[in-house]
Amino acid sequence: MIHSLSLTLEPDIAFDDTAFEREIYNRLQLPADLIAQPERPVVRKLRQSIDARSRQVKVHVDAEIYVDEPPRPLIAYQKSYPDVSHARPVIVVGAGPAGLFAALRLVELGLKPIVLERGSDVRARRRDLAAINKDHKVNPESNYCFGEGGAGTYSDGKLYTRSKKRGDVRRILEIFVAHGATEQILVDAHPHIGTNKLPEVVVALRQSIIEAGGEVRFDTRMVDVLIEQNEVRGVITDRGEELTGLGVILATGHSARDVFELLHRKGITIESKPFAMGVRIEHQQSLIDQLQYHRPERGDYLPAASYSLVTQTRHKGVERGVFSFCMCPGGFIVPAATAPGELVVNGMSPSRRDSKYANSGLVVAVHDTDLNNYKEYGPLAGIHFQKELEQRACQLAGGNQTAPAQRVSDFVNGRVSKSLLPTSYQPGLQSVDMQAVLPETIAMPLKTGLQQFGKSMRGYVTNEAQLIGVESRTSSPVRIPRRPDTLEHVQISRLFPCSEGAGYAGGIVSAAMDGEKCAEQVAKLYA
Repeated sequence: MIHSLSLTLEPDIAFDDTAFEREIYNRLQLPADLIAQPERPVVRKLRQSIDARSRQVKVHVDAEIYVDEPPRPLIAYQKSYPDVSHARPVIVVGAGPAGLFAALRLVELGLKPIVLERGSDVRARRRDLAAINKDHKVNPESNYCFGEGGAGTYSDGKLYTRSKKRGDVRRILEIFVAHGATEQILVDAHPHIGTNKLPEVVVALRQSIIEAGGEVRFDTRMVDVLIEQNEVRGVITDRGEELTGLGVILATGHSARDVFELLHRKGITIESKPFAMGVRIEHQQSLIDQLQYHRPERGDYLPAASYSLVTQTRHKGVERGVFSFCMCPGGFIVPAATAPGELVVNGMSPSRRDSKYANSGLVVAVHDTDLNNYKEYGPLAGIHFQKELEQRACQLAGGNQTAPAQRVSDFVNGRVSKSLLPTSYQPGLQSVDMQAVLPETIAMPLKTGLQQFGKSMRGYVTNEAQLIGVESRTSSPVRIPRRPDTLEHVQISRLFPCSEGAGYAGGIVSAAMDGEKCAEQVAKLYA
């Protein structure tokens, strides 16, 4: 017999496996002799979420209990792939989540993916990241944004998405589990693999593609697209090699600016899209725990607390949204520039979320009118706006990867910080007036937004927290338009703009789902 229960529990019961199991047995009033048997009932959590809206933190849990029968398989997905070594090829540009999941789906559909990744594999990539953190040297081909697994590999591994209508979220999570991710991601309302665990999963995904006969080529950059009569034949790499296939899935990520420039130069339609920019804010995790859990310490069972903030501001008659983005509890701030002379920051958390720091992006919506000085660049205006901000931040903080920073209350009150706090950001900080870094259209709404956040989350605005700049790569400022029915480019057939870089996703899971959808369209239309 299978019992289903929905429970609201204290954290010390919900997060303690023994106590949770005992609670389930008591709720079902199972006889003691049944519980004592070697083949006792199996208790399995299906869903788990924390409710910290009141002063008494609760945990909502859905569970199944199997009595006198074996539990159903945890995942339906099976790693069983056909041999595609001699199948028709499809070019996949980019080995982020969209590219990897597109490639794996192509394998399942009997096609041979050839994945091109400008950056290095995860192992070699670690050396490039160490060079940024320790020596302030940015490799423009392999960094926190470029390389195997894309930006998500070394910048957090959050799997939460609101994009339920875009595809099968459960399928994506099960594929991650089948490739080594913890089963806990199937249970948590906000699943998270962690920066320390995700590289192993990414390598396993790559191995599945290669073992099935697909190809994954690192340190290989696409420099041109082969087009005949408004149809893509293939691509040219930086090694001078021409690769042709049934189609090209363009999954290059939001920071592949050279790809946007290439398409624009070739007359392939691209367009500007909304985006946001701002800073990272860093607190002690213990403070965020106190504010969110309404207690002096979170204790042994509750995880590092997170938050989500959003408000509307008005500056010079213009309304702008200000919101937190990619909040990283128990995490680190990392340097995410993709070229020397730029300063970009991002956030990440290890799987245990056990850093003493909490950080989040705090960003402001960018409007079309903000780009008036960049009209000469057409749809690339947003990229040049980003570049100017990143280069100014770099120059004002010393010209390397030392980041400009300011204590939060000092920023709100218009004071340059005389000293800065310890930080998780390894390259170091330089005290700078952030209003000299950020354009007025971002700085002033950010200041107003912080004041409002300080009222809704008292203690959030404090000089025991600091702003670190700049968070400029929240999403792509460019969209590569595609047909809603075939997912091909509106102008060029067999070219499939995909995921975050093309403006159609915003995170690991939504990118993976979009990659799968593009792979399915290639197979449907041309295989």
